[in-house]
Amino acid sequence: MRKYIVWGVVALLVIYLISLYNGLVSMRENVNRAWANVESQYQRRADLVPNLVSTVQGAADFEKSTLQAVVDARARATSIQVDPNKLTPEKLQEFQQAQGALSTAIGRLLAVAENYPQLKAVDAFRDLQAQLEGTENRINEARRQFNEAAQGYNAGLQRFPRVIFARLFGFESRAYFQSEQGAEKAPKVQFK
Repeated sequence: MRKYIVWGVVALLVIYLISLYNGLVSMRENVNRAWANVESQYQRRADLVPNLVSTVQGAADFEKSTLQAVVDARARATSIQVDPNKLTPEKLQEFQQAQGALSTAIGRLLAVAENYPQLKAVDAFRDLQAQLEGTENRINEARRQFNEAAQGYNAGLQRFPRVIFARLFGFESRAYFQSEQGAEKAPKVQFK
């Protein structure tokens, strides 16, 4: 009888350990899925950029340096590949900087486009502006969801007894998206 009790306790312990491990795997995959959604939204934006550049070139004798800056920023942003299982704060910051440079270049392009009334009248340009705005909102939402998934995963890794098994099986915490440097300062608005 005692032998069955011992085997029952061992079986329950094994089931519990399997459950802990599977829970960690599920949380990690949730973070990976959220990261894939972030990349998908950034890719959507990168795919819109060539159309935007072509539309601007076709509708106006536009400043070549501004267009080239957008093309170069897109190339840098799409060249950085981040493995979600090796998402260190340094890799995430590198990814964020490249995406931030693309955002800045697109912003400059749209700001300069304000000086071209014939361009603002082109339906394709207005449609692309609306799509870019919608994509930026989707990017923000995907980043928020990624941070939530990473927070749940990181917290799960630190809870006892999971912390023991997380370290034993090599589960590592994930970095978060953070605001860009200087984002805490409100932009200066001046009216002439």
